[in-house]
Amino acid sequence: MLAYRHAFHAGNPADMLKHIVLVAALRLLLAKPKALSYIDTHAGAGSYDLGERMSQRLGEYHDGVGRAWQRDDVRLGLQGEPGALPPAVLDYLQLLLQRNPDGVLRQLPGSPQLAAGLLRAEDPMRLFEMHPADARSLQRGLAGRPHTSVIPGDGFAGLKSLLPPPSRRALVLIDPSYELRTDYARLLETLREALQRFATGVYLIWYPQLQTLESRDLPRRLRGLAPGSWLDARLRTAPARADGFGLLGSGMFVIHPPYGLQPLLQAAGPWLAQALGRDGAGRFELQAHEA
Repeated sequence: MLAYRHAFHAGNPADMLKHIVLVAALRLLLAKPKALSYIDTHAGAGSYDLGERMSQRLGEYHDGVGRAWQRDDVRLGLQGEPGALPPAVLDYLQLLLQRNPDGVLRQLPGSPQLAAGLLRAEDPMRLFEMHPADARSLQRGLAGRPHTSVIPGDGFAGLKSLLPPPSRRALVLIDPSYELRTDYARLLETLREALQRFATGVYLIWYPQLQTLESRDLPRRLRGLAPGSWLDARLRTAPARADGFGLLGSGMFVIHPPYGLQPLLQAAGPWLAQALGRDGAGRFELQAHEA
């Protein structure tokens, strides 16, 4: 969908949940020496300047990373105060501080740049992005990184060609915009085909919490596809609107969550709900199933 640009939404509460889960999962998977492939079906531009027009147009980051960045416990945690922040939250915010060493939040790494900063040189990256300008930005940002391909195209259609990866280890991030209702059906079909080809992969699926049937029903349908263990983390940050529109929150559904991810999110979730919830709407839920 070429009209969609993630820069409009970068850094909002949904982005924070997604990136905290992604960073925590990658840390745990990279504890093993065998090569890990990283595949992103909707990679975006890779990084975002919060002062640019697209980020400023909606200013959604003010309710996400911007709000978190101003908290006293965040300041203390980034200064090394023990126990000021949940470990997964601190880990993510420390990565932001590396991009903004003067403490002023200007540059926001997206999923590809976060992953590139954690992966080892031998770990392949395969990144899909349909928007030509964002694909070019992604290519520039990752130029020179070995074993990295930016594929200007449809990640839903292209994912199956990459599975299974040579190392038989991969984290796959599926993060569509859901601005088209067909994204829900395409997501489920893509995931079904991916699991047929590579049933043991770690899959991270981001989804919105909206007042629509498709959104409300998606977690149930994802649970039905999961071949083994799964984890479903949901963060709600906004109250329901009378007109039925607007993003209430988001979720991260993880198939084959790495060992140790669940307790990290159990600690991080309540902090996120308290820090980012508006008008008393902050709420975090975590469901998990062991195979």
